[in-house]
Amino acid sequence: MLAAFDEGGPLARSAPGYRPREQQLAMSQAVARAIAHRETLVVEAGTGVGKTFAYLVPALLSGSRALISTATKNLQDQLFMRDLPRLCEALQVPLRIALLKGRGSYLCLHRMQHARHSAELPDRRAVLALSRIERWAQGTVSGDFAELDGLDERSPVIPLVSSTRENCLGSDCPEFRACHVVKARREAMEADVVVVNHHLFFADVTLRDTGVAELLPSVELAVFDEAHQLAEAGVQFLGRMLGTAQLIDFGRDVLGLGLAQARGLQDWQGLQARLERAARELRLACAGPLATGGREVRGMLKLGWKERAGRPGFAEALDEVAEVAGLAIEMLATVTELAPDFLRLHERAGQLKKLVELFAREPDAADVRWIDLTPHQARLVESPLDIREAMQEQLAAAPKAWIFTSATLGDDERLSWFTEPAGLDDATVLRVGSPFDYAQHARFYIPRAFPKPSEPDHPLEVAALAGRCARALGGRTFVLTTTLRALQSVADQLRAEFEHHGDQLAVLQQGAAPKRVLLQRFLDDPRAVLVGSASFWEGIDVPGDSLQCVLIDKLPFPPPNDPLVEARVQRLEAEGRNAFAHYFIAEAAIALKQGAGRLIRTERDRGLLVVCDPRMAGMNYGRRLREALPPMTRLEREEEALDWLAKLAAEREAP
Repeated sequence: MLAAFDEGGPLARSAPGYRPREQQLAMSQAVARAIAHRETLVVEAGTGVGKTFAYLVPALLSGSRALISTATKNLQDQLFMRDLPRLCEALQVPLRIALLKGRGSYLCLHRMQHARHSAELPDRRAVLALSRIERWAQGTVSGDFAELDGLDERSPVIPLVSSTRENCLGSDCPEFRACHVVKARREAMEADVVVVNHHLFFADVTLRDTGVAELLPSVELAVFDEAHQLAEAGVQFLGRMLGTAQLIDFGRDVLGLGLAQARGLQDWQGLQARLERAARELRLACAGPLATGGREVRGMLKLGWKERAGRPGFAEALDEVAEVAGLAIEMLATVTELAPDFLRLHERAGQLKKLVELFAREPDAADVRWIDLTPHQARLVESPLDIREAMQEQLAAAPKAWIFTSATLGDDERLSWFTEPAGLDDATVLRVGSPFDYAQHARFYIPRAFPKPSEPDHPLEVAALAGRCARALGGRTFVLTTTLRALQSVADQLRAEFEHHGDQLAVLQQGAAPKRVLLQRFLDDPRAVLVGSASFWEGIDVPGDSLQCVLIDKLPFPPPNDPLVEARVQRLEAEGRNAFAHYFIAEAAIALKQGAGRLIRTERDRGLLVVCDPRMAGMNYGRRLREALPPMTRLEREEEALDWLAKLAAEREAP
């Protein structure tokens, strides 16, 4: 393995410009040891370490059968299509690699055949999307929707032409032999290295439905990249959920199949209308005063269970869902022998009724319950507080090496922000810093004489400072906000600032276009400021001088009224621990590291990080948060910060 990373080794020969990095080597040696001894290893590897190769090289050279899990489909595709084939060729290891995603990522041939005749396609765009999918279906080998360039993953057509655990017919399906999901699972079982994602892993831990359950006992190595997202993915999938979208999808499937194969035998249209009405009433009951107060719901709100469940109308809305689910059970029972699809619909109706009964009862003491509300749907969720129990159960099963890695896993030596809720108390922990020269290339500024985040003029001052920075730099700026409300205020004020001063600077605002489109516009137009919230704090890679200033509006503490946050705080306090120190500061440190990580992406990048929150300079806990960041050179005055940006702009323009 050392030879692979050597100056004249296979990696250097296959990648021009490759240079051995001490930090990468330290990580790869630790991974190799963990594989050899079948141990559990947690590695925090700073930006630029090259952690993907640091775990892939020892994994491939060990000859161990490996499962690699990532947080996003994008990284999954990158590993499968680019990194793994490249490394296998460079290292001359002829391994079979497979990619396994959730059902919703694959075309279902059976449902596609029904879609044109029975589905309610919402508009002409959906009809065109379906036609395109039908043409592609004739030639695709994998059936993975990722092959279709430009197909929006939020397209209403995708649920019509993909399967779920609830509506899949399994071996009763007439297209079973040609099924893309079955084929993907078969290939995964035969492969040496299988690439999955965290959601798939936990969906399987819960449901045993994705193919990972059969795979896990046979692998000798499990690697979790982007491990900082593992706990949230787990909490989401280890819980149970009843959503209004579930009811609407069920009603749509009942109507489509009923009219196609059992027309006139039952009032399918009446049942579907009642399901839609029950879904609408449940969402209104969940929204409560938000629905009647005229306040527009933007993004996703987490609402406390008790404040909603006790309100007038909530129990009645749940009762109506239970009643209509019962009616569906009765109606579908009369036609289950006509086709396997009706049998699955009958089972789905039974599952919906059981979920209603679950949410009508009091939750278990170990679980937390809440409501997710979006502009179009509501979801009732019951979940464990962390993934500790589920992970310890997995680790105690067949012995294997477990590797967990990310650029941000904690702000202490034990990385306890990650290891504690993941149940990895006994794991070996390694922290390798970034090879980048932050002190030379990056500056960090906290404006001291600045309004506190609780003061009404804070967003206006953030926008004003962002405007001055962008002006000095000629654009090339990110403004990261902690809330959607601040996002709107800052973006509006920035536009007004630029207009008032006659600046030829564009403001790109999250939500105005898909994330991918906004990023491309930012890259195409250097005289731009991008204002983004949660989804722009991580996973965004803008190397070079396209991005040279990142402003963060305030310290990203978790919202104290979030039901999950409240439950975690209560548990810490019951254990006699200080929730602010153990939870709030640790969460803020991780989020800050993620946001700051957007700035320096290569060893030649240079830039300025600004945190517009005087608490980071003045409060006792500020030091802990400052130390969590890369070792950038601190500036004390705004003039110094603007001079640094002007210097970067001048050097960029120099011949």
